Amino acid sequence: MPKAYENAGVSVEAGYEVVKRISSHVARTARPGVVGGIGGFGGLFDLASLGYKEPVLISGTDGVGTKLMVATMAGRHDTIGIDCVAMCVNDIAAQGAEPLFFLDYIACGKNDPALLEQVVSGVADGCVQAGAGLIGGETAEMPGMYAADEYDLAGFAVGVAERSAIIDGSSISRGDVLIGLPSSGVHSNGFSLIRKALFEQAGYSVRTRLDELNGASLGEVLLTPTTIYVKALRPLVTAGAVKGVAHITGGGFIENIPRMIPRGLAVRIDSGSWPVPPIFDVIEKAGGIDHHEMFNVFNMGIGMVLAVDRDREQEVLQLLHANGERGYVLGEVIARNDDDVELQ
Repeated sequence: MPKAYENAGVSVEAGYEVVKRISSHVARTARPGVVGGIGGFGGLFDLASLGYKEPVLISGTDGVGTKLMVATMAGRHDTIGIDCVAMCVNDIAAQGAEPLFFLDYIACGKNDPALLEQVVSGVADGCVQAGAGLIGGETAEMPGMYAADEYDLAGFAVGVAERSAIIDGSSISRGDVLIGLPSSGVHSNGFSLIRKALFEQAGYSVRTRLDELNGASLGEVLLTPTTIYVKALRPLVTAGAVKGVAHITGGGFIENIPRMIPRGLAVRIDSGSWPVPPIFDVIEKAGGIDHHEMFNVFNMGIGMVLAVDRDREQEVLQLLHANGERGYVLGEVIARNDDDVELQ
């Protein structure tokens, strides 16, 4: 068989092997509504089978950013897919959506079936955690665009909510309580600054072990996968107990919390009201970063912030606890037109 394409750097046979390897991982994500399997030109989902009265589709897309470079440095690729799913499904869950399905896109310099199976196994793990079907995706081998050991990963999630249950923050008012859900660590934001602070300025490597991190290596801590909050949020959405939700991603507290707050309101947060994972102190010291700026880049230990009526504070905390999730009372909504986030 002629091998002109292979001689140009693209292996069709490796692509076939990837599909074979990932089939069992995709099968783990099956859920009601998924129609057929992978291999078609489009992924199919039967929305009518779910019984929503006024369904509104909510979608989100995101990637993992330069956390991929840390995964490559550490030679570990089995959790990065969880990050990709989390970044997408957490965004749509913040508006009250039940995730339905997910698609991934992997671009690489050389198709390494064993490595890509690791990546997709993580994507499947994330989909299982989120209750989303993995119904399709694309792997693009792009020699000349990426080095042989480089790849990029992005995803796309679609969820559904009853029109009446969409969380848009419009009912948030002065005196509402802010409740934070803990993060698992740095999640998937700020890694360009992390790499500069830890690896360039401090001279650490992914194998460096620090007492502050209880002896764990930096690679292990940094590659801790992003928390998926879907199952923690669903009971709160069902109970109608949440007025607004902010997913704390790039931009940290300073950029993301105001996205759920109506005009004329701001938030006051007690920065000592939750435990901050030690990795953030390590990054701050290594990079000589201003403490306030840390809240403008990282999640600082809080992955989601919920705005709830003060009368329902205990109900929300109890619902979280009943589902194995912790909640921290961070502060409150205040009346003010400037300085959207006041950190105390």
